[in-house]
Amino acid sequence: MSFNIAQRSRMHRLPPYVFAQVNALKMERRRAGEDIIDLGMGNPDIPTPKHIVDKLMEAAQKGHNHRYSASRGITRLRVAISDWYKRRYDVDIDPENEAVVTIGAKEGLSHLVLVLISPGDVVFAPNPTYPIHPYSAIIAGGDVRSIPISANSNFMEDLQQATKQTWPRPKALIISFPHNPTTAVVDLDFFKNIVDFAKENQMMVIHDLAYADLVFDGYEAPSFLQVPGAKDIGVEFFSLSKSYSMPGWRVGFCVGNPEMIAALTRIKSYLDYGVFQPIQIAAIIALNEDQSCVQDIVSIYKSRRDVLVDGLNRVGWTTEKPKATMFVWSRIPEPFRAMGSVEFSKFLIEEAKVAVSPGLGFGEYGDEYVRFALVENEMRTKQAIRGLRRALQKDNAQLAKTGTNS
Repeated sequence: MSFNIAQRSRMHRLPPYVFAQVNALKMERRRAGEDIIDLGMGNPDIPTPKHIVDKLMEAAQKGHNHRYSASRGITRLRVAISDWYKRRYDVDIDPENEAVVTIGAKEGLSHLVLVLISPGDVVFAPNPTYPIHPYSAIIAGGDVRSIPISANSNFMEDLQQATKQTWPRPKALIISFPHNPTTAVVDLDFFKNIVDFAKENQMMVIHDLAYADLVFDGYEAPSFLQVPGAKDIGVEFFSLSKSYSMPGWRVGFCVGNPEMIAALTRIKSYLDYGVFQPIQIAAIIALNEDQSCVQDIVSIYKSRRDVLVDGLNRVGWTTEKPKATMFVWSRIPEPFRAMGSVEFSKFLIEEAKVAVSPGLGFGEYGDEYVRFALVENEMRTKQAIRGLRRALQKDNAQLAKTGTNS
């Protein structure tokens, strides 16, 4: 007896993973012995600061830390989270009712949406955007409406227009600023408008603040919860993955509206036993102790950003320097644009020996772009620029024609 799993489950609503095509070609070329510089996946390569690792090792030596932990996070970590918000943003967080530890922001966000969204509910999300933001709603059985995000669009105006045209009325808005992949940034007035809009339309807001610290050139990323009344309608996620270079540790948290926090806490009590306790203890150290390690990490990303963007512009690929995130979002050069982002990304692997993320993987409005991740050192980045120069000097017109007809 055979089963068509995709047709009998939620999987049929999940499209093929666009990045898989590019990843497959990358691995094929590496197996053939080619040196492919991978600027595709946003997987931080900077080691976790030593004092955090040392605390993990110390805590892991204690047998009582090997037992099941609390699914909502140990009390001391939730207190550290609350203290961190007060120091950073002057926002009061009740560690008992307004904070829950998650297994990274991705797990927490997807499970929160799963418990809040019912089949047929409408969720708004930017397009392009980080895939789990819209697809968390799809997995939950909801319907997603895309709000374009680009330098040429007005997000608030498009949001208001979409609301007028949508029935049933949207139940939630999922946003993330600084934004992945577009690197767009906002000020506190933007969040004030979001809060007013959400209250007027009785809509929940979920904000992913993953890149809170990865900011450059004097820009400071505000917290959504800094807006008075934000906790009435929304929550905010933060992950230690980027700020403290702890991606594989899988630890983050959600703070804000007590009812939404209670919903996430309840579903997690059925699904997991929480993050390994030594990791939670190390996370306390990360949040509470000297934050100079964060600035050291940010400085590395800034240097890499400058080398990459300066190099792209030098070889004729016009690109602006982002004010935040660990990414560079760049429009495909005009002669190659008709290829689309997937074919162009394949072309870069073949001709430049450089892997990037095709913009289509973040939504249809991203198909004229590719995303570079700042995950290689400056020497390797300069090597990538040399490869990109060779690729861009190919017969542009012929390559664009080939891509259009493929």
